[in-house]
Amino acid sequence: MRLKFFIPLLAFVVLAISLGVGLTLKPRDIPSALIGDPVPEFSLPGIPGHEDGLSTADFGNGEVVLVNVFASWCIPCRQEHPLFMELARTGGIKIYGLNQRDKVEDAVQWLATFGDPYDRVGSDLDGRAGIDWGVYGVPETFIVDGRGRIIYKHIGVVTRSVLDKEILPRMEQARRQAAETAETK
Repeated sequence: MRLKFFIPLLAFVVLAISLGVGLTLKPRDIPSALIGDPVPEFSLPGIPGHEDGLSTADFGNGEVVLVNVFASWCIPCRQEHPLFMELARTGGIKIYGLNQRDKVEDAVQWLATFGDPYDRVGSDLDGRAGIDWGVYGVPETFIVDGRGRIIYKHIGVVTRSVLDKEILPRMEQARRQAAETAETK
């Protein structure tokens, strides 16, 4: 008879613990299955001003690159864009843009209005490349090391804190590793 009362109580305790643990997790810390893997195979056309587009061949040449997934219709992209403009002005960081599910003319107008920090831009009209990159939504930002491997993924708006504490230190570490690798060859 007592077992009838104990089983629901035990189930409730297990459920409460599971929910409690779930509440402590950070939803932006979704691990990417691609961390440590080469960038996926893709080739995207460019937009006016960036006619060369963006493809897998643009990675793995020894340079550490920041890849920002953006769109003209993305309101949060406007929040982070001034930081990318600042990075472009100060130099030393190569930034590639992956324009996600956006009309080419809208992307061109957006960059003309807010500034263009990108060294290359690929137009992912149907979102297929974004899917291959594991993009959940825009904005998302990746760091690709000098070997062409994805080493970091940030989901959501890049803030000053994220830039200073997460992105720039990882980029610097990747640069040091690339330099050390080049020295040993």
